[in-house]
Amino acid sequence: MRIAIATDAWHPQPNGVVRVLESVIAHLRGHGHDVFVIEPNAFRTVPCPTYPEIRLTFLARDRVARMLDAYRPEAIHVATEGPLGAAARSHCLARGLPFTTGYHTKFPEYVHARTGLPVSWFYILMRRFHAPSRAVLAPSPSVYRELEARAFPNVRLWSHGVDTDVFRPQPKDALPYPRPIYMYVGRVAVEKNLPAFLDLALGGTKVVVGSGPARASLMKRFPEARFHIANGDQELSRYYAAADVFVFPSRTDTFGLVMLEALASGVPVAAFPVTGPLDVLGLKTAGETSVGCLDEDLAAAARRALGRSPEACRAFASRFSWDTVAEQFLRFLQPIPATR
Repeated sequence: MRIAIATDAWHPQPNGVVRVLESVIAHLRGHGHDVFVIEPNAFRTVPCPTYPEIRLTFLARDRVARMLDAYRPEAIHVATEGPLGAAARSHCLARGLPFTTGYHTKFPEYVHARTGLPVSWFYILMRRFHAPSRAVLAPSPSVYRELEARAFPNVRLWSHGVDTDVFRPQPKDALPYPRPIYMYVGRVAVEKNLPAFLDLALGGTKVVVGSGPARASLMKRFPEARFHIANGDQELSRYYAAADVFVFPSRTDTFGLVMLEALASGVPVAAFPVTGPLDVLGLKTAGETSVGCLDEDLAAAARRALGRSPEACRAFASRFSWDTVAEQFLRFLQPIPATR
């Protein structure tokens, strides 16, 4: 099948959306599908306000239309709600082409965290964006329920996976810091709620691995914490494996793929009992499993997660296969009639 995917999130952006898309695309291509990615590096871009690491395209609508006409896809997926996603959506509506969309990011909550504007305003815009989609792919059961409750049409539950060859238990000597080591990996941005982690009264060492617009200010505010940037997945996997507990303070993630990567590395998870962590750990409310702990008292969750079995964490993560994710994606795609 010839599949076109329009996404505003792509390399070199270091985030979960890029990880999901590149993993799915690799598996699709590995099974003989032709995938054409419309992404920002092929366009003129400007820095996103408040988040310059993300580049936004402009004046892309006509070019996106030409690219899709030239490629003649058999199915189109709009992965993001940014300028490229909007351009692909407009093209599909103008030509009467069916398409699917992805709901990877809680943009209403992210914008609220930066501006204080009401979340409800932006859910109106998000619902309007996704309304024509034949299938809105939600990355977790909690997000699925939230979108249905907000009257999003055609919502479909889409699982996520983890590469257990890359992320695996390894010697814990990659970081020479006092233990226990409590670690966060991911974007360093306001919506990730990192002060909730860095303010905790915990022994040992707190480590943050990642880049983002809040990194410099957090390094200054929390000089006792250790900040790193990983160069490639192999280095990142060594950082994960060196931790004793993975602490995920975000309250706005739709899933939180980094938690699966930590578990695959044999590291238990501590987090708030919210969308994302609840889904990854398979809990309905705050509580404990053999691989982590969710609690509104994040320090208590981190302490109780210590000592969980690395083998249990690894076995839990191994249930999440990218092959299954890619197969689901294919089933949700809406074929474009051959007469088009």
